[in-house]
Amino acid sequence: MDQLEPLDPAYVAEQLSRPPFVSISGVVNVRDLGSYPTCYPGLITRPGLVYRSGEISHITPEGVQQLRGLGITTVYDFRSETEMAKYETPIPTLEGVEIVHIPVFGTEDYSPEAMARRFELYASGKTEAFMILYAQILDNAGPAFGVVLRHIRDRPDSPCLFHCTAGKDRTGILAAILLELAGVEHEAIARDYALTRVGREPARDMIMKRLSKLPFFATNTDAALNMFSSRAETMYSFLRMLADRYGGVEAYLKNVVGLTDDDIAIIRKNFLVPATQTQRPLPAISGIGTESQPQS
Repeated sequence: MDQLEPLDPAYVAEQLSRPPFVSISGVVNVRDLGSYPTCYPGLITRPGLVYRSGEISHITPEGVQQLRGLGITTVYDFRSETEMAKYETPIPTLEGVEIVHIPVFGTEDYSPEAMARRFELYASGKTEAFMILYAQILDNAGPAFGVVLRHIRDRPDSPCLFHCTAGKDRTGILAAILLELAGVEHEAIARDYALTRVGREPARDMIMKRLSKLPFFATNTDAALNMFSSRAETMYSFLRMLADRYGGVEAYLKNVVGLTDDDIAIIRKNFLVPATQTQRPLPAISGIGTESQPQS
């Protein structure tokens, strides 16, 4: 699948109509992290507990009803104040839903110089560049990720949703951490990450219009389109980096997020349930770059 070319609308509609995608009107890239097979015999990730998405600033009244229909009463927002102001996407007020603002990056991380460096890395579309960016996220996200993880520890019967702007990088990293902690195979984690290429497609024109207002992207369409990149091989590289640089998911959660061994055990237990006959198979995304890679 070409990461730069528009996707066939019929293909996108078909993919969005089935799990793990979930429909919330006005919100793109919404997925349930449940129903994935794990390395624990007879156990899968718990469906209907943890959802991921792009920004919810444009959620419609129907979308609010759909959100509540999923039982979601808490939403965690990883975006910065600077980001929301730049894109004119404030935190909405939703009746019956608490939105917890836990930015991954501080305001100082959005200086013109820092943003220029970040945009240059994203625009390259290279895996090595994404690893630099993803290491920055890992190094800064401990407090924010900890809030979501402690929700799963303390409120296992209260579904939640977490998001950033696109639902790809900050959101994708926490999703990968959760799936890795639950013992999901790397192939499935990479497939989940790659699904963002489909999940973001309905917002393609809006994103391109937004990026065209930024000097860095105004005259470089390919660079802007690389912001859509969510290749499976990028996630394989991330999982190797998590193991090699941070000592693996549990070491990261203890050393950076500040969780204890007991916390980690409870979070894992709460995120796993017995498998049933309705267990979801791995999503079959033709040509999206999901070739098998060795676990590391």
